[in-house]
Amino acid sequence: METAEAVISRIKGVLTEDPPEHVSRLRRIAEIIRVARGYHWLGLYEVGHGEIEALTWTPEEAPPAHPRFPVTEGLCGAVVKSGETVVVGDITKDARYLTTLSSTRSEIIVPIRRAPLAPILGLMDAASNREDYFTNEDRAFLEQCSTILAEIWR
Repeated sequence: METAEAVISRIKGVLTEDPPEHVSRLRRIAEIIRVARGYHWLGLYEVGHGEIEALTWTPEEAPPAHPRFPVTEGLCGAVVKSGETVVVGDITKDARYLTTLSSTRSEIIVPIRRAPLAPILGLMDAASNREDYFTNEDRAFLEQCSTILAEIWR
């Protein structure tokens, strides 16, 4: 597995390239993160007034079952409400879970914002097809990635 520092360097490289279309840039970053960490799925969501909307996901052939949903629903809604990262080791035991992929067994959702108490702009949602997949190292890594994403978030 690639080191966190190497992945962060690759993400920052995407930020220094000629500015592509916003969602295209986010898709490239999401793919870098997913592949480098061996995640089954990774999606980036925008948090709007009353709604959460999927902007991009990887792999592209696995779209989320709920591309838009109320800001009060699901694990993503729980992150918006609490302002904190949510890690679920077994999604079958969490009533808040909205099915994205039928193969998902564990999930981590990280808020994207410019400062610790600033409004949440977006969410990074990583899924695994194995229970209890996400570690404290994954959490720290994804939270670091979310800080970088906040720099380019619209």
